Amino acid sequence: MDSKGRATDNICIERFWRSAKVEKIYLNEYDNVSILKDDVKWYIEFYNHRRFHETLEYQKPMNVYHEGLKLNDRTDSDSDKRVG
Repeated sequence: MDSKGRATDNICIERFWRSAKVEKIYLNEYDNVSILKDDVKWYIEFYNHRRFHETLEYQKPMNVYHEGLKLNDRTDSDSDKRVG
């Protein structure tokens, strides 16, 4: 990490918040914090489950995550067969 409080310390989360602000938060006026919190929760679900990501070759993050789990399960079971 560069130093405390630098945007480059966690570029992934900084990119997420940039997207959230531009795609959802700045487009609305909020009467109270509760409504804002609900919209942030909605956006997190949207971002992870329904939004296509260019860096993931236009796939959804949860699809990529679950495919990775399937690959790990196959790899683990293959290595179990070789042991012994």
